Amino acid sequence: MNSLFCLIALLPFQIDSDWPQWRGPTRDGTWHEPRFPAHLPKDPPPLWKLPLGGGYGGIAVASNKLFVMDRFKETKENEAEELERIHCLEPLTGKSLWMHSYKAPYKKLDYGNGPRTTPTIHQGKVYTFGAIGDIHCLDMVTGKVLWHRNAVTDFNAKYPTWGYSSSPLIDENRVLLQIGGKPDACFIALDKDTGKEIWRSGNDRPGYASAQIFTVNNQKQIVWWSAQNACGLDPKTGSILWKSPVGMDYDVAIADLVFHDGIFLASDYWTGTKALELSPAGPKVAWEGKQLSMLMCSPLARDGYYYALDRFRGIKCVEAKSGKIMWENDSVTPRGTNPQASLVWVGKKALIFNEKGELILADLSPREFKLIDKISVCGFTWAHPAFAMGCVFARTDKEIVAVQLFKP
Repeated sequence: MNSLFCLIALLPFQIDSDWPQWRGPTRDGTWHEPRFPAHLPKDPPPLWKLPLGGGYGGIAVASNKLFVMDRFKETKENEAEELERIHCLEPLTGKSLWMHSYKAPYKKLDYGNGPRTTPTIHQGKVYTFGAIGDIHCLDMVTGKVLWHRNAVTDFNAKYPTWGYSSSPLIDENRVLLQIGGKPDACFIALDKDTGKEIWRSGNDRPGYASAQIFTVNNQKQIVWWSAQNACGLDPKTGSILWKSPVGMDYDVAIADLVFHDGIFLASDYWTGTKALELSPAGPKVAWEGKQLSMLMCSPLARDGYYYALDRFRGIKCVEAKSGKIMWENDSVTPRGTNPQASLVWVGKKALIFNEKGELILADLSPREFKLIDKISVCGFTWAHPAFAMGCVFARTDKEIVAVQLFKP
């Protein structure tokens, strides 16, 4: 690890077996579960499954509550009303605890099946961001709306082609979101208790990636990828500390800007990859090219290597500093136009949840990909699952399902 530019994640959650936000408690695709067994159970039946409306958004689980969003069409007086819904369920039974719904006409939103983001659970509240701009803070026990903002009407924003996909991140008293507002409101920080604007920053078009917080050379910063730039921001003021042009065809800045071994990795479907290194003079390109072309799947990182889902060749192991391809394996996901999987570390192994709804336990190392087990969880999905309480929680456009992987 490059000690000069070592980044340490600063996140407001305890590291435990809950899954309180996008990509887990440390927002890096890690399930902190030391009790995880050596194998997946064979053909496990679901603990429960329930009907659910459409959506690509992930699931969050904490404090014995599960949160997920969907889209629903309700007919009133012979007119169809489009709603987004926020569900709160009991994780081990599927019992509905409460639901909040609100109008959300998608009109011509591409792939407009439902919300794209994962709810964020923090200090007794749940924060959500809808596909066309609705920002909610609700009491996680009662479902009472504590505050509501709308990115389009309140910040003069225009949601991107495939809808807002930046999952909320909490930092101290701030909720951080990428919205593409005007003027100078690509990124915003709202007071987490009141919804009032704290700062706005940047005039870029919005991308789809979610934010992370790191410390770089003893300087805490928000790391974000807009449709045009990779950048670091001061969390207190929103001022841009550094940025590097990383524009992608069709603005598909989707996978998170992940840092490892001194390298930020930005990669897309058509353009390929740009790997950035932060030098004293600012960011510089360490390597770039089409040896890796990612889409929706944020990569995992460990011991100087990235493990990423490539558009063409399945899972690849890539040396972080050089871009050298160590191996590739196309057995994990079916070949298709938009291959998708969610990658999660659990101990020394990886859990891979593919678009067929299969959960794979595998060993990932620079030497090889080694499949250990594979089970079926649900049907076709692009949504990120949650791992908590010994279970995997997954959703499709039609249902949500819980499968127990081990007894805690």
